[in-house]
Amino acid sequence: MSTEVTSNSYGEPGREPSGTQAATQQTDTSTVRTPEAHRPAPSGDKMSRESVTVIVTLLVATFVVILNETIMNVALQRLMVDLRVDAPTVQWLSTGFMLTMAVVIPTTGFILQRLSTRAVFLLAMGLFSGGTALAALAPGFGILLLARVIQAGGTAIMLPLLMTTILTLVPLARRGAVMGNVSIAISVAPAMGPTVSGLILEHFSWRFMFVFVLPIALAALAIGARYLTNVGETAKARLDFLSVVLTVPAFGGLVYGLSQIGGGHGAGGGPSTGALVALAVGVAGLVAFVLRQLRLQKSEAPLLDLRAFNFRMFTVSVLLMVVAMIALFGAVILLPLYLQEIRGLKSLETGLALLPGGLAMGLLGPVIGRLFDRVGPLPLTVTGSSLMVLALWQFSMLDAGTAVWWIVTLHVGLSFGLALLFTPAFTTGLNPLPPHLYSHGSAIMSTLQQVAGAAGTALLVSIFAVVAAGSGLVAGMSAAFLTATVIAVAAVVLSAMMRKTAGAEAAPAPTH
Repeated sequence: MSTEVTSNSYGEPGREPSGTQAATQQTDTSTVRTPEAHRPAPSGDKMSRESVTVIVTLLVATFVVILNETIMNVALQRLMVDLRVDAPTVQWLSTGFMLTMAVVIPTTGFILQRLSTRAVFLLAMGLFSGGTALAALAPGFGILLLARVIQAGGTAIMLPLLMTTILTLVPLARRGAVMGNVSIAISVAPAMGPTVSGLILEHFSWRFMFVFVLPIALAALAIGARYLTNVGETAKARLDFLSVVLTVPAFGGLVYGLSQIGGGHGAGGGPSTGALVALAVGVAGLVAFVLRQLRLQKSEAPLLDLRAFNFRMFTVSVLLMVVAMIALFGAVILLPLYLQEIRGLKSLETGLALLPGGLAMGLLGPVIGRLFDRVGPLPLTVTGSSLMVLALWQFSMLDAGTAVWWIVTLHVGLSFGLALLFTPAFTTGLNPLPPHLYSHGSAIMSTLQQVAGAAGTALLVSIFAVVAAGSGLVAGMSAAFLTATVIAVAAVVLSAMMRKTAGAEAAPAPTH
């Protein structure tokens, strides 16, 4: 095993570890069992037909499950009438899904190490397909909520599985281009969700949102069962039960508290006592979870290995992703509010207005991925973060008479900026990780995306509600987007810190 570490693996040009540090790193990595399933990707630029089949199958499955994540949003009004439930109750169809995701994703680092690629895929798509079938047949709200929770369990596993498999199979020279395809799943799918559900609800019952998704999910499951091969062998990872228990108050409490604060259910439109208690429990749970993982790292048995943060570019990339997700979720929540509440557009019209931006973000992903392989992250992320700040600032200047075509143009510009951020952040952050941290790094990124999305929604919707209550809807919208603009400035600073990272084969894990 080579102990040579390129300077780029730490994101700091001109720095190489000392002999003592390199020796320590060699000792550290020798004690970690690196399974064949997580061996570094080949260093050439060719991929086998089997590898392409595996990645395409996972990509299609991920697209389907993420599409389902947002397909419910515009159907809540219809469900309130059909199922005879009130607004806070029906909102649990979204909140319950989000909470399940937040709790399950941190465990995927262990799942991906313990089970084979094929087993994890069949588990994820089996849960998702079963939940979708149950939702289509649900006789009432309780069963529908259970179905959404089952769906979320499968959804939570798919994106970390896809990213870990890409890191394992894709040669370093092509990772940017392949990671660019991931943006099709994580950006086009959520953007299409409201449009697809709007079209379905125009002509069919709400059940058909699941009826139409089910055959695609079953087809992906069947194709995977037939053609998906195991990437390698599994590791003898141990499951720490206390860590699993702590994920519930830690990530569940944080996401629930933030989502409820964003709903403004307290007196005067402010946060409720329950939301603040949930948030406090979440923070305390997160502290306990982190301390537990740091202790378990000494025996090489953490549920979520936080040593990924010892790699500078991983940390910078994660922070950049968090800021970008706050901006993205803010736009996803605030723009429909503006178009429907201030401009009077219907659900379907709103979905169609936001569709070009989502399509632009996804379709540009592969192009940006290839650019990343050639020029590195810095020019892409600086341009993208600057575009994001400019678009959000322009959104803060919208009024009741702004032309819809200009809003669509700004949304496309924001989506372009985010596309320039996502692929470089994913690839730059995950590239330097050693193979045994692939699954943990993917799980950390996915977990923090959920928390950042909930935080962005909570903050911006709360600002909108408070200002709108005193000064009107337009003023509330302007204040919320101005806040998002200020937050997005942090992305410009983080983008300027991005550097091209070396591959995992050149980057042993640093020690504490």
